[in-house]
Amino acid sequence: MDFFTHFIVPFAILTLLKVKGFTVKDRLSGGFGGISVDFDVIFFAVGFLAPELFIFTHRGITHSFIFGLVTAIIFIYIISRPSINGFISHLIRRDIKIKFNKRNVILAYFGVLTHLFLDFLTTGGIPLFYPFSLTRYSANLYYYTDLVTAIVALAVLIILYLRLDPKYKKIALVGFMIMLISFGGIRADAKMDTLQSQTLSDGYNQITAYPTSDMFTWTVVESDGGNKYKVFTYNTLQKESSNLREVNNLTVNNGSYESAQEAIKYANTLPEVEKFHWNFPHATINATKTDSGWNLTYSDLIGNHYEPGELSVVVS
Repeated sequence: MDFFTHFIVPFAILTLLKVKGFTVKDRLSGGFGGISVDFDVIFFAVGFLAPELFIFTHRGITHSFIFGLVTAIIFIYIISRPSINGFISHLIRRDIKIKFNKRNVILAYFGVLTHLFLDFLTTGGIPLFYPFSLTRYSANLYYYTDLVTAIVALAVLIILYLRLDPKYKKIALVGFMIMLISFGGIRADAKMDTLQSQTLSDGYNQITAYPTSDMFTWTVVESDGGNKYKVFTYNTLQKESSNLREVNNLTVNNGSYESAQEAIKYANTLPEVEKFHWNFPHATINATKTDSGWNLTYSDLIGNHYEPGELSVVVS
């Protein structure tokens, strides 16, 4: 999900719940928590310079239940510093001063949880249970970022910023939440339609559907359990499949299959390969024997919004 939506959703929920004693500052704490974990972009350099620390990336370490809490605490502490919130308040001409206390940390963590839920709905997934597990979890309903949702979220944020009657701001928040839930329902229905419209054959026994930027168009991957894939695009409105291709999980050139497997076994221990598998659930391998060893090229079948879909390594 986009940055604006991550702020608005917890802010809207805390506004519309009508909890007695809740103030604008309480809603701001929730909104700040909602955007706090996306400041993981500052970790890009860490993951780049030290490949074994690939968890330090966007939608990485901060997008987990434990480190999401840590991030919320740090973020609320920083933004509650007089020099920080004073500068921001002066810059945007609005009072955003909040205190660093247990109440605001809890509200910020609520914002973190809404962020994790929204990103769980998107393709790519997030490591919810890190450090206990590196596994990424995803419902694969939304694409990484929905352009329409982002634009509407920005419009709502502008409405919240303007000095308008509170009732108009509430109407904007309600309208946005209805739109967001409706989009999710449409995508869920389209995904079920996509899966139910396919008939597995020719040895394929597993099927997964991945969202695209078009809520009615899905990327479908069929697998026989590890040897080959069938990949195609399915449109739920036209009930048509397109861009069909079949690929082998492993293609060996020149050398023996057994020798290639040994090279792959070693390559899988390399941090850059571990990162590639972490980012891409479906990857094919092209193994070519050369005088210097095995040239292994890993290729993604789906496409990733953040990472290049191909990796080459040489195993001597």
